[in-house]
Formats: sequence, structure tokens, C-alpha cells
Amino acid sequence: MTTLGIVQARMDSSRLPGKVLLKLGERTVLERCVRGAQLSGVVDEVVVATTVEETDDVIVEECARIGVSCHRGPVDDVLARFLGVLDEYDSDIVLRFTADNPLIDPALIARAYRVFVAAGADYLTTSIAHTLPRGMDVEMVRTPVLRSIDALATDHHRVHVTSYLYTHADDFDVIGLTLQPDRSHLRLTVDTEDDWKVVSAIVDQFGDEPVPLREVTTWLASRPDLVELNAHVLQKALVQA
Repeated sequence: MTTLGIVQARMDSSRLPGKVLLKLGERTVLERCVRGAQLSGVVDEVVVATTVEETDDVIVEECARIGVSCHRGPVDDVLARFLGVLDEYDSDIVLRFTADNPLIDPALIARAYRVFVAAGADYLTTSIAHTLPRGMDVEMVRTPVLRSIDALATDHHRVHVTSYLYTHADDFDVIGLTLQPDRSHLRLTVDTEDDWKVVSAIVDQFGDEPVPLREVTTWLASRPDLVELNAHVLQKALVQA
């Protein structure tokens, strides 16, 4: 069984332009995301899916620098971008990552993967009943299932890639995985300047290698100033690109 990790990445961002190539320690945000996926031990290959826009040429260059494959596709039809990757690389299972999540925990990815494979489900995500910090969620889908929604998904579902699956759970075998304790009040993603300050402080504390979520949250419990710094940031609604 071949497992493919796809990291969606682009330079354009309404709240923090160019965030995926900002440096955290000695690595870019994108490199940390790719490395976290690779270190999970469950992904046979990682491919970065970016756009055909000229502004994303630098992402292609970064992929060459860190030695990871890159595919270019539509700007707003991210589902089509993923399907383009599937046309180039064989897979049975796809793990979806977004490049603005540089703190992903390889052990969490591996645990979710084991649950998914053991259950034989169509799709698994940790974001339905949300208990993980924003930026630490994991999702995976069987390749034939992802291909099947190309004819079904429209509008914002094509932007969010997998949202058609969990909003039509009666039609698919969907697992909503939850992990305790509830840490959903934390933001460990990079979407705004305040998010960037929090994640930068975490990297300054722990260094360039991925860190288990429990270690990060234990440290943050002693730094309420950091937790409060980006607590005001609202996550974009599903219908927003």
C-alpha cells in the first residue's frame, strides 16, 4: 500500500503574504511542514502542490533546495491541483497537509494513520470534533475516494479539497478522530503576524526538529502571554478561500 503526502502551498495570503517561505530557525515554514510529514514514517513520498502563478516560482525553487517533488496546478481549484499530483504519482492513500502548519507532530500523524488503516475507512480527520490545537490537525483519504469527488465537489469544496467528504458523511465511511485532552483553544498555525510571533517563540525554545505536541503544550502552559497573543484570531469559515 503506497501512501502519498501532499502539501498545498502558495505565496499569496490575505493575512500574511509569503508566510510559507518565512524562516523559523534554520528552516522555512514549508520545509518544517515537509519534514514533519516525512518523519512520521508512514508517508512513502511527499509532494508539494503549488500553483502555476509566477509568484509561486520561488516555491518551486525551495522544493528543489530541500529535495522534495513539486507539482503546479490551478490557483483556486485546489482539488484539481491534488488530482494532478495523483496523475503523476501512484498512491493508495493520500495525507493532506497545508504549508502554514510548521509544527505538525510526526507521532500524531503516525497514530492517526494506524487508526485509519486498521478501520479501513474512506476518510479520517481530526478536525470534525476539534480537540487539537489549530495547525496540528491530520487528515487522510483513500485515493479512489478523493478521485470520486471530482465529479461532485463544487465551489468552496474545490478550494478546501476534502470538505465535500465530511459534509456528506452519509455517503462515505468517515472517521472523526479526537485526542484528549482538549487543546483546541491553542493556535499553532501561521496565518497572521501574531500567529507568527507565537510559533517563532516555540521554535526559539525547542529548535529546528519537530517536537511532540505534549512538550509544546506543557511549555505553553507556563507562557500564558504567548497563548493570549493570538487567541483573538478567528479562523476563516469553510466557505472562505
